[in-house]
Amino acid sequence: MTHATPLSCHPRQSIRLIAAALLVALVAGCAGQPPQPDVDRHPGDWKSQRERLTALEQWEIAGKVAIRTPDNSESANLDWKRTPRHYRIMVSGPFGAGRNTLEGNGQRVTLSNGEGTFTARTPEALMQARMGWSLPISALDYWVRGLPAPDTPHDIEHDRAGFPAVMQQNGWTLHYQDWTRADGLWLPRKLTMDYGDLHAILVLNQWQLDTASP
Repeated sequence: MTHATPLSCHPRQSIRLIAAALLVALVAGCAGQPPQPDVDRHPGDWKSQRERLTALEQWEIAGKVAIRTPDNSESANLDWKRTPRHYRIMVSGPFGAGRNTLEGNGQRVTLSNGEGTFTARTPEALMQARMGWSLPISALDYWVRGLPAPDTPHDIEHDRAGFPAVMQQNGWTLHYQDWTRADGLWLPRKLTMDYGDLHAILVLNQWQLDTASP
């Protein structure tokens, strides 16, 4: 008769697992939660705002991101500014440490940090090469609004109020866990993203919108 051997972890591995769990808990639950809106979401709210949400081309977001892979876990501040022709995403540690600035204008993508300035054909390839992980920036442009990226298959499950609850697209699974309100629009405040063994948490604490054309 064979007996199952209890699983054991190297001390360093145990510390890493504990650190990863604390990291996710910190970003998910305690990362500067803003006051919640004093109105509730109602059935029909999502449908009534979808046209405005789709047309939205300009915003600034401040928040947090946590990334967990089997080999590493990181958390960072996130500042994202988007206009119709340009985007700039800054990812940095406390007090700006280890800042990475990703910029694109439809023709060129660059990433700048303490090691220099680098270019690549796509933001995903650039982030993977220089940061060790990447997020699907082109699709994320839509996902942070609660919308599927166009022209690719997707599945969406809605909650009781008709808002997106779970979205699957391009191999990613997104869970919309909390919503906030800015300039009369309901927008995601917290979502989790999974792709294989990569797990990401986005906490979008502050939305500033400008829906007018520049």
